[in-house]
Amino acid sequence: MANTIRLEVITPSRMFYRGNVELVVVRTATGEEGFMAGHVWSRKLIDIGPLRIREEGGSMKYAVIAGGYLDVSDTIIMIYTDAAEWDYEIDLALAVDQKAAAEKYLKEHRQLPDEDPNIVAVKKGLARSKARIHMAEKRDRRRNMN
Repeated sequence: MANTIRLEVITPSRMFYRGNVELVVVRTATGEEGFMAGHVWSRKLIDIGPLRIREEGGSMKYAVIAGGYLDVSDTIIMIYTDAAEWDYEIDLALAVDQKAAAEKYLKEHRQLPDEDPNIVAVKKGLARSKARIHMAEKRDRRRNMN
């Protein structure tokens, strides 16, 4: 049996996930990183992107998270994020529409500086839409393989 560690993924609105896991993979500023039982203490910023969880027993779960940070200790991995959703919760058509709307807004407002609060928010939304699309497409490929 593989070593496990407790994982909790918390959003402002809910406890998104709580359980024992063998592996957690997230995107950090330096790329994708995996964390498991016995990992050295760590605290990292997380980018918008995929969350992969290998649960105790080997089953995989896939989600998209909206950035945040990760805290690893001897006994638990904590992920704090503004939003999280399972791959099966993603509406691909809606994500595509949201991506198009964000790209249109940025094109129409390209004269605004990158620091403009609306530009920052739309770019964050665009990144989340892209991550959701990517995850939904991977979900659909996994389904078609089975």
